[in-house]
Amino acid sequence: MGDPKKPRKKWEGPKHPWEKERLLKEIELVGRYGLKNKKELWLASSLARKFRHQARSLLGLPPEIRAERERTLLKRLYRLGLVGENASLDDVLGLTAEHILERRLQTIVYKKGLARTIHQARQLIVHGHIAIGGRRVTSPGHLVTREEEKLIDYAPGSPFKERMEKEASETG
Repeated sequence: MGDPKKPRKKWEGPKHPWEKERLLKEIELVGRYGLKNKKELWLASSLARKFRHQARSLLGLPPEIRAERERTLLKRLYRLGLVGENASLDDVLGLTAEHILERRLQTIVYKKGLARTIHQARQLIVHGHIAIGGRRVTSPGHLVTREEEKLIDYAPGSPFKERMEKEASETG
């Protein structure tokens, strides 16, 4: 069964750990998305790989079964914000780790302008200053759904929220 304190790992590292091109790309992505370490990048890569594998496995199914499962997969990926509304399996086969990294809470907080830098976004999340729908979320790697995206704001009682309200009242 396994120790409950040591959950099964959800990522797989690279097969060839010392490829120069891959290492340079990983360093660039870690910097651009403000990741703590490459494990977070490998987790996103593994998730994208899992979705691509599901799409490939659907291609070999009979048409009636394929249509139903394809619809559920595309609906799930649309809800996560990884594909568009009228997406096809080809769009799923084109998913990369960057698509997953764009949907992380850390990236969305930065892009919404709640933090000045991607690193500050991570710090605000970890320290409990960011909430989704009024509930604090302290995991920067939380994948944000389309419904949650508009609910992201400063946590109630956060000094950042009070400061933003004060600045808005002064300028307004």
